[in-house]
Amino acid sequence: MKIVIVAGTPGAGKTSLLIHTIRHLKDRGCHPAVVKIDCLYTDDDVRYKKLGVPVLVGLSKDMCPDHFAIYNIEEMVEWAKEQNADILIVETAGLCHRCAPYTKNSLGICVIDATCGPNTPRKVGPFLTSADVVAITKGDIVSQAEREVFRERVLEMNPRCRIYDVNGLSGQGSAEIAKEILECKDVENLENEELRHSAPLCICTLCVGETRIAKKFHRGVLRRIDGFMKYVGE
Repeated sequence: MKIVIVAGTPGAGKTSLLIHTIRHLKDRGCHPAVVKIDCLYTDDDVRYKKLGVPVLVGLSKDMCPDHFAIYNIEEMVEWAKEQNADILIVETAGLCHRCAPYTKNSLGICVIDATCGPNTPRKVGPFLTSADVVAITKGDIVSQAEREVFRERVLEMNPRCRIYDVNGLSGQGSAEIAKEILECKDVENLENEELRHSAPLCICTLCVGETRIAKKFHRGVLRRIDGFMKYVGE
């Protein structure tokens, strides 16, 4: 089974792009299944079901959606097998923009919005830098110069990626994304599968429900703001 993990900034157009992409895959005789991971609510499963593909929804609630996706990947694969799918597409909501949910043998697709600013590729971390494919959306509503600068910023952060300009409304670029999926290798098993990049540190008293903010109440992996000691000393 091919495993495709799609991550991206909120509102970038991941679902719209995937709907066009799935149509291309079905036209080529493929049987994709989709898992939609979100935080508190989603109705994207309704849009996917209209395509006639199996859909599973996972709501991470008070957990990071990318961590949730990683913890549940085995169950997702088993579910996709039960649906007789040959391609599993996992669309994960993303949260901190630092997570990198891609595994080494999956196809990692990063969907990023060109309108979010030219320096955004420098801010979002491994979910961009470790992706195989970067799909840039909404390029039609920025200038040519802005598109070129944005593309160069992406290549600075991930020189090995393959970049496509896509449009979730018209479907532009979705055929190319479908071709990337068709050409990616199968994942034989998950026994020795690994993440491409470590997940963010997430072990502290806030993580287990502490609401008090005074420093004395906090333990775990903590980081102090740069320069704090210097200014306190002054």
